[in-house]
Amino acid sequence: MPDMLTLNAFELASEKVKEVTQKTELVESPYFSQATGNRVFLKPENMQRTGAYKVRGAYFKISTLSAEELDRGLITASAGNHAQGVAYAASRAGARSIVVMPTTTPLIKVERTKGYGAEVVLHGDVYDEACDYALELAAEHGYTFVHPFNDPVLATGQGTIAMEIVQELPLVDTILVPVGGGGLACGVSTFAKLYNPKIRVIGVEPAGAPSLTAALEAGHPVRLPAANTIADGTAVLEVGDRVFPYLRENLDDVITVPDEELIVAFLDMVENHKMIVENSGLLTVAALKHLPAENRRVAAILSGGNMDVITMSSVVQHGLIMRDRIFTVSVLLPDRPGMLVRVAQVIAEQNGNVIKLEHNQFVSTNRNAAVELRVTIEAYGTEHKEQIVGALEAAGLSPSIVQTSL
Repeated sequence: MPDMLTLNAFELASEKVKEVTQKTELVESPYFSQATGNRVFLKPENMQRTGAYKVRGAYFKISTLSAEELDRGLITASAGNHAQGVAYAASRAGARSIVVMPTTTPLIKVERTKGYGAEVVLHGDVYDEACDYALELAAEHGYTFVHPFNDPVLATGQGTIAMEIVQELPLVDTILVPVGGGGLACGVSTFAKLYNPKIRVIGVEPAGAPSLTAALEAGHPVRLPAANTIADGTAVLEVGDRVFPYLRENLDDVITVPDEELIVAFLDMVENHKMIVENSGLLTVAALKHLPAENRRVAAILSGGNMDVITMSSVVQHGLIMRDRIFTVSVLLPDRPGMLVRVAQVIAEQNGNVIKLEHNQFVSTNRNAAVELRVTIEAYGTEHKEQIVGALEAAGLSPSIVQTSL
């Protein structure tokens, strides 16, 4: 076995992972290219087997284990995608697998992990608590622990993504890579710099869990007091100490992205590329607008697409509200016949679509003076919303914007 994170090791890993991976060819994005002033290419690992890139590192790592290590059974901790990768790879190797997942893990990831043959244990609120418990179980029962990110062998497997990017786009200028614990970013950035030191590699992490930013500021990995982000796959309190030196050396920059930007990025992906990308995978999409508009070739890694329907519906709703595609107005009307029709007519004349009505006769003790009508309206965006509100004002209806609730 060669040393890991070398060109020879990456080549070995690339041939090995081809046994289980699907081709995820780059998708050029006219929409994001026009919006950002760069040539944007998406690396759709959300379309990968098991729904995420994690199967690469897990399969390569498990392929290097001895028969004795496999016979002891494999254990890992994961917020979801690594869990499925390990379960799938262990099944291929004929080994037992146990996965400890945070109690907050979306149900779809839990069920799919079980579907690949793993035994699932739910423990802790975040990945780090699940990992501590998995290590306890490994010590108690003698299981072989497969770390989800803090392992150069695993990171080498993840770096095969960068190999595929440069094979398809040899003149790539910038690669955007999500960062949680750092395994993916370690593999991608290390290969990219070995292949061509001029390629800029930028890590992207959620503002609610900036473990890499904290580590870079301190000069070593530090444990965050808490993680609070909808990007559950990257909600890691501490970046891996074994991969951190590679991250510090090979990443050119780190961008942090607030959850609000992930929400609108989800809408952009669904509407313009018909793709479901989970919140952690959207980090690189949200980061595109943080880059200078220089007409450079930018590859954004979409790390996964395992998103449960409940989360998806919530993200869509909030995204529509944030984009002013849905909004609610309150108008106070005298309780007389025809007033509701008057409001509806004004909205219809502006091509607004009424999707919800609430009529409250008890807003005032004097119903003749005022009853409240709350109207939730679908619009094309901010300009159209302002047009509708302006028309209501011109009709003397004095609308006020209220918090939308669907």
